[in-house]
Amino acid sequence: MKSVTMTAVLALSINAFSGNAAAKTSCEDVQAAIEAKLKAKGVKAYMLTVVPKDEKSDLRVVGTCEAGAKKILYKRG
Repeated sequence: MKSVTMTAVLALSINAFSGNAAAKTSCEDVQAAIEAKLKAKGVKAYMLTVVPKDEKSDLRVVGTCEAGAKKILYKRG
């Protein structure tokens, strides 16, 4: 059940912060909003990292910022 909830939270975060909303929002604002949603769902052990959009990673992308120049990665645990 937790994994289903986490997947839903991440999907909502991606939808909420992709496109025009991310273009007008700083990385700190986007990251704070994602953190608030995760905390509201009871997620305690996670890490969000802001990296350039071209950086390769196996982590899940949960948002973008700075007009798509950067992406926010999520790591559980």
